[in-house]
Amino acid sequence: MKQFHKLSFALLLSVAAGPLLASETPGEGVTVRPVVTTQIEEFFQHRILFRALEELGYTIAEPQEVEYQTLHMALGAGDGDFSAVHWNTLHHAFFEEAGGEAVMTKVGTLVEGALQGYLVDKASYDAGVQSLGDLKDPAVAAKFDGDGDGKADLAGCVPGWGCEAVIEHQLTEFGLRDTVTHNQGSYNAIIADTIARQQNGEPILYYTWTPYWVSGALVPGKDVEWLSVPYTSLPGGAEANTTFDGKNLGFAVDSIRVLARNDFLEANPAAAKLFEIASIDINDISAENKLIADGEDSSDDIDKHVSDWIAAHQAEYDGWLAEARKAAE
Repeated sequence: MKQFHKLSFALLLSVAAGPLLASETPGEGVTVRPVVTTQIEEFFQHRILFRALEELGYTIAEPQEVEYQTLHMALGAGDGDFSAVHWNTLHHAFFEEAGGEAVMTKVGTLVEGALQGYLVDKASYDAGVQSLGDLKDPAVAAKFDGDGDGKADLAGCVPGWGCEAVIEHQLTEFGLRDTVTHNQGSYNAIIADTIARQQNGEPILYYTWTPYWVSGALVPGKDVEWLSVPYTSLPGGAEANTTFDGKNLGFAVDSIRVLARNDFLEANPAAAKLFEIASIDINDISAENKLIADGEDSSDDIDKHVSDWIAAHQAEYDGWLAEARKAAE
């Protein structure tokens, strides 16, 4: 009889513990298929979400690494479940092309205040080159000529990212085709050459964005300055706020969001809530990207950056998990 009572009590404990454990790991048994870009600098924010998803019980599949346009198509086609690098305005055309709201949802706002634009070295800016429109003057453009053809060399955007469409549109819109060359290719190679030229005291003209490490190497206000554009003009007549600190940068002041398939969100309320409430300060991402640029660029290094960030934001991170678990009840 005593043995029966012991077994009954143990069984009661196991039954009582079951729901508790399930509520801690509502994603148990579910494999999440992330789609990421090939840019190592964007692994950080994804891996923070991966870590949170794993603590919720989900298994993370090996991420697919593709460029931005392909990323959207993969999600639209059902070849992945989510990505954390959807620029709300810049990538909206990609979103629509891939099926839009019928198959996907832009969830929450992971990063606020993402910027893009054109910059020149501070000496050129202080000498009067303060607008992209100034480069319509051949004499001004020639100052940024790096290959001897008389035209300004703009370190530009990789095809398929979305920013190249804005740059190409504006070069035509502002009448710069005869004076500016849009150099495209490996961005890291092009920007490394640009930084070397700046360090040699040569004028530079380049496109970049934040969050990214470049603005830690070429600091706006110290080494370089953002150019304004003559007026807002975006592909397809799109409308957006392009003004930052009183200056029209020509690109939307954007936000980076989690993009996820509707069927995944409906089946996984815990993950949906995590995506909705998670947020990372843009300066934290830029600082992590600078660590990568300075040599901490292995997968283990990035995992350590993630652990350090979580430790520094433990209460906030734990709050995400608590809300996610509550949503799954």
